[in-house]
Amino acid sequence: MSAAAHHVLLLGGSGKISQLLTPHLLQRSWTVTSIIRNPDQVSGLQKLGENQSGKLNVLVRSLDDVKSEEHARSIIDEVKPDYVVWSAGAGGKGGPERTFAIDRDAASHFIRASASTPSITKFVMISFLTSRLAKAPWWTDELWSEVQATQHKTLQRYYQAKIAADQVLYEASKKRSDFAGICLRPGLLTDEPVGKVTLGRIADPNGKSSRASVAYLTALLLENGKAKTAWLDMLDGEESAEEAVRRCVDGGVDCIEGEPFYP
Repeated sequence: MSAAAHHVLLLGGSGKISQLLTPHLLQRSWTVTSIIRNPDQVSGLQKLGENQSGKLNVLVRSLDDVKSEEHARSIIDEVKPDYVVWSAGAGGKGGPERTFAIDRDAASHFIRASASTPSITKFVMISFLTSRLAKAPWWTDELWSEVQATQHKTLQRYYQAKIAADQVLYEASKKRSDFAGICLRPGLLTDEPVGKVTLGRIADPNGKSSRASVAYLTALLLENGKAKTAWLDMLDGEESAEEAVRRCVDGGVDCIEGEPFYP
């Protein structure tokens, strides 16, 4: 694992996972630039940087305004990070158009801008476990039909936006051998504390994921210098987060198998 200090651009910095992630990064003596939309939240977020060994910057920018790769690159050029985390989203506010504008379009602009910036070597996308175009080979036909009939139908616009961005991350990442595009894919999110996890190929995606564990796994994946481009499905489970990350990274685990754009 790399002991070097890093600068993380955290997109969606006011979200629950981002606020849980920020202290983990600062404890590593890293710099975090947290992008938020509401200036009223600046002072509250800045408290996350108090008594930490790293430095926290809070930058007010609206992802609603990011309409091109060039705009995303201008923010990247301003911040100069070497790692990027996308934990942003419309959150169901503003209708389907805003979901597509942020969860698909703005995310894709930042992915492409990051992958085309040589100094950025890692991008972690927080997605969700059933964001897939095709059945995972380790799932049953019945399970896939259930996923399509329930989650994909209930969350149709969100699903369409997220899978599009997940595909862009995978395809952009494959253009550079020195760039890791990691798609971390939790289940139903909860506010439980950090706990043990299941990471990798999961037979039944109908489970819960602690936001605190998602944040901790994100920090571990950023810290692990051997982490490569991969989709990693995640639920609460029975393995320590540290061991799960080591196992998946060392074993080259990738849950993208079965997707039409793989390999």
